[in-house]
Amino acid sequence: MVLKSLGRIALVAIGAIVTSFVVLSSSRAQAGSRYLPEYSASGDLILPKNWHEWIFLGSPLTPNALNNGKASFPEFHNVYVEPGSYAIYKKTGEFPDGTILFKELQLTLPMQNPDGSRTEPSGRGFFPGPFNGADVTVKDSKRYAATGGWGYYNFNHHEPKAPTAKLKAKSECAYCHIAGAQKDEVWTQFYPRLTK
Repeated sequence: MVLKSLGRIALVAIGAIVTSFVVLSSSRAQAGSRYLPEYSASGDLILPKNWHEWIFLGSPLTPNALNNGKASFPEFHNVYVEPGSYAIYKKTGEFPDGTILFKELQLTLPMQNPDGSRTEPSGRGFFPGPFNGADVTVKDSKRYAATGGWGYYNFNHHEPKAPTAKLKAKSECAYCHIAGAQKDEVWTQFYPRLTK
């Protein structure tokens, strides 16, 4: 009887130890599961991998047809955030260093109406067409101190996307984010997932 009780206690203790180890390992794996920016030997940003599997934030649209034919970005801006960074942001309200925002550009289908829209079975509107390159933003408060902690990269405004990109000058990207983005140089005002 005593041996059975001791056996049960030992079994429960072993179970608790194994469970603790699994939970601890799982927590460490989750904390270490962020995809962080990768750079070439010359310091260029390497095109992030698997961004279509990241958290989709939204898709603002600024077509040429509504901007006198001269929109700065005449496409849908399909914006994704790296999932590990998003999880931290949702807990803390702050973008951690290493955050990557990926903006894949996608042209609209050719216009059929004077305002640039077209008519499809679902109704009149603007519809996604071919992909048109990408812009990527990376948070690193030390590396990009001169631009408020964010680095801005262009992987072509056409296809195919470039395999690497050089850091853009402050006057090319950062100035607009600094002047108009709602929070920490990110256009959170356009992405409800970031304002909940």
